[in-house]
Amino acid sequence: MRGFVLGIFTTIVILVVSVCLFVRSGGVSLATNAPPFPLEETVAKMALRASIGSAADQKNPLPFDDSNMLAGVNTYKDHCALCHGAPERSPTAISKGMFPPPPQLFVPADMVTDDAEGVTYWKVTHGIRLSGMPSFAATLSDTQRWQVTMLVAHADKLPRGAQAAFGR
Repeated sequence: MRGFVLGIFTTIVILVVSVCLFVRSGGVSLATNAPPFPLEETVAKMALRASIGSAADQKNPLPFDDSNMLAGVNTYKDHCALCHGAPERSPTAISKGMFPPPPQLFVPADMVTDDAEGVTYWKVTHGIRLSGMPSFAATLSDTQRWQVTMLVAHADKLPRGAQAAFGR
């Protein structure tokens, strides 16, 4: 039995040392233009879903009105548009160089209009590690984060005032 336990321990040590050597030798590229690792997207999505947890149950406490939408547009333009784009505008050079590419939140294929607002609010508040998505918990107020959440949740049917604030 002692030999069996020693064999398992030795195998684990060899695996850890091998992984460390592989990483130290450059076997794991963190370049944003490098091809993704096998299962990278699957593992990342699984970890994100687990981190978000029950955030979908959280409801936006703000009323859906023009003042909140306009405030959301202003905050979005100042803090989000550089990576996530704006209505009827081409993706920025910065967003084209990111990995994973940030969703262009006003392009139908990337909109989060069907996501629960609590999930979007969680992402704005906490950010997403290793994706370029920062946490805005320390830089935007709770109200601002909910206003941006409201804006992108209605990206497919922006009121005229919000469209005008974007310059559309």
